[in-house]
Amino acid sequence: MSAATAGPTSTQPPLPTPPTPAKSLRDTVTAYIGLTKPRIIELLLVTTVPTMVVAERSLPDLWLVVATLVGGTLSAGGANTINSYWEQDLDEVMVRTARRPLVNHRVPPANALRFGVLLGVLGFVWLALTVNLLTAALSTAGLLVYVFVYTIGLKRRSPLNIVIGGAAGCFPVLAGWAAVTGRVDVPALLLFAVVFYWTPPHFWALAIKYREDYRRAGVPMLPVVAGVEHTARQIVLYTLMMVAVSLMFGAVASMSVLYLVAALLLGGWFLKLSLDLVRDGSEEMAMRMFRYSISYLGLLFTAMAVDAVLMGPLG
Repeated sequence: MSAATAGPTSTQPPLPTPPTPAKSLRDTVTAYIGLTKPRIIELLLVTTVPTMVVAERSLPDLWLVVATLVGGTLSAGGANTINSYWEQDLDEVMVRTARRPLVNHRVPPANALRFGVLLGVLGFVWLALTVNLLTAALSTAGLLVYVFVYTIGLKRRSPLNIVIGGAAGCFPVLAGWAAVTGRVDVPALLLFAVVFYWTPPHFWALAIKYREDYRRAGVPMLPVVAGVEHTARQIVLYTLMMVAVSLMFGAVASMSVLYLVAALLLGGWFLKLSLDLVRDGSEEMAMRMFRYSISYLGLLFTAMAVDAVLMGPLG
């Protein structure tokens, strides 16, 4: 029996969520869109456009931006849909995910899997035809890491699931850079590292809030297996590395003082919140940090894009 069809890993019965089958075309479309987890896609794409601006050192061609975003959305949507299919049994016993389309039987599981694979294939083909092959390969690599490394390989087995598997969310910056330059340069790798070190603090803060959900589902998230205090200390460590790499990027990519000040201020506040979480491991503090982590990523990448436009081409 596959993990996608296995029953809950806890003896506690599933949360009572009455089936709500899609009854109209609009309901069906809404359900399929829900499978792709649009809010997660937004978070991935918020790093793509600023990265393209930095690579161009100006505003990139609008068509190139649109084509890259369309392809990235297809790839990310495919990854999230396959994730929804594989984790249906987990979603059924978690409060946070109990309203997802597969849990409510609004989409047949087999159709969800086909839809996810189709989106992934379309994303690769679209990017290969409209942008370049390297961008298509990088975007698809993100999908494969998310599905096979994170979802299937690590999530149910290791508390390092979000550390290693979280690398999937770093590929949009590589794809955005490659879309403009046709290659992957050192600054792009540093942006990859910024998102890589950002991901565990961001997700672990949310996992502190929903640790009982993960415990019920038998998922070994760090707050479940090691406790809130240890998780908070790890968040501090990853935050320090994130801030350090963000400053390193400023030097390597020849950012001006505008970006460096923004990186210091934004990273300094992130570090303060992580230290506050060590002292106060409450769910309220964890969610405060989680919400700020989203703002941090958007503001940091916005600052680098503005800096690149104002400074113009190098040399």
